[in-house]
Amino acid sequence: MKIGLEVHVQLRTQTKLFCGCPNKFVSEPNTQVCDYCLGMPGTKPRVNRAALDFAILIGTALDCKISSPTYFSRKSYFYPDMGKNFQITQYEVPIAHGGHVKLGTKQINITRIQLEEDPARIVHSGGQAHDDQGRRSSFGSGYVLVDYNRSGVPLCEIVTDPDFESPKEAREFLQKLSSILEYLGVYDPNVEGSMRVDANISLGPSRVEIKNISGFKDVEKALNYEAVRQKNMLRRGQKIARETRGWDDVAGVTRSQRTKEEEEDYGYIFEGDLPKFNFTSDKLEKLKNAIPELPDQKVKRYVREMKIPEELAVSIVSEPDLAEAFEKIAARTDRQLAAKWFAGEIKKTLNFNNLRWKDSKLTVEGVSRLLEMVQRKAVTDHTAEMMLRDMAVKQVNPEENIQTRIYDEDSINDAIQEVLGSNTKAVVDYKSGKQEAFNFLVGQVMRKTQGRGDPDTIRNLLKKLI
Repeated sequence: MKIGLEVHVQLRTQTKLFCGCPNKFVSEPNTQVCDYCLGMPGTKPRVNRAALDFAILIGTALDCKISSPTYFSRKSYFYPDMGKNFQITQYEVPIAHGGHVKLGTKQINITRIQLEEDPARIVHSGGQAHDDQGRRSSFGSGYVLVDYNRSGVPLCEIVTDPDFESPKEAREFLQKLSSILEYLGVYDPNVEGSMRVDANISLGPSRVEIKNISGFKDVEKALNYEAVRQKNMLRRGQKIARETRGWDDVAGVTRSQRTKEEEEDYGYIFEGDLPKFNFTSDKLEKLKNAIPELPDQKVKRYVREMKIPEELAVSIVSEPDLAEAFEKIAARTDRQLAAKWFAGEIKKTLNFNNLRWKDSKLTVEGVSRLLEMVQRKAVTDHTAEMMLRDMAVKQVNPEENIQTRIYDEDSINDAIQEVLGSNTKAVVDYKSGKQEAFNFLVGQVMRKTQGRGDPDTIRNLLKKLI
């Protein structure tokens, strides 16, 4: 099995790639457009300097060679999502090439990184039509609308070698790439369609492209489905066509869209309205120095300086805001305890609520105080977990919240008396030397206190009362 990815990343610039229209997602169609976005005759492009810088940052972070000079080309095709009937992209000389990303002990090679403008968005309202990837669909009578707000949004396309041997590896690569790009500050993963993937897969001589997949899990699902489909075809002696297929995430299948065109079908020509771009060594060095500490570097530092297990460190650094919060809290409390909670319960709580640290109600101050309570055993782990869940979605003071969560000795005593009264056989068994009977009683008291009683206190009181 050979898998290669083409990853299209929407860059987080203030304006579009070749005009001054705002680069932002809005619900009202065709409100962030100008004559150039609409492909009006006579309009000319001008390059967004920040987009060039972002592409160089990405290339440098992925250990690529930066091309100087580089230039743009016209990719010609006729379709409503590109009003001028060609897309300005890069072909002959991409802005960066020849890099790699480490995936565990494996190296995923980067073929090329190029800048291009995003097409418009096609919206169906029934009727036979094509979507923005050329697929024909039949929905009965209706029409198709075009929203040019997305037209001209700067895209950075990152193309890998066919180095993946499984769909799982492809998903893990995308997660790591997303993390690197977020650290660089060049894209926002929360924006709809901020990363779209074309996945190429072959089990035989012919390569199949699965077009325009959103979501890392969907990439893995689409590749798994396609691998099974191709395997079954080869087993039956059928020929696998070189084609473009679309991923239907509802049905969980890929569907044929069109036979795969070759690059020469696009008729690439030099974009004469734009110059060649040269980057001085001072410019490249300045951008290199602007790259922050990236996830792999953080992991090495956490392991080396903080003595944190690598598995926990990898989980913590997956999101820059999470890593930043961890470092502040680790400076206030026990590092090992903080690492265990950030990689475990904190990430689990955020994921359950579909939140990131910066979007939640969690604060460095609040979580620090909570972990201090855990460290001095003022609360049980279970109680702290329950408190954390409240803190993530609403403003909660840990010291105030603890009063509704903790069982004091008197309350625990009451619970023990109830458990002893209803479990006389276990009491007799314990007195006869069966330790498992004592553990059973401890468990019953924990259940009675809903996990809010301290286990050590419960054990000590039980031994006194039996």
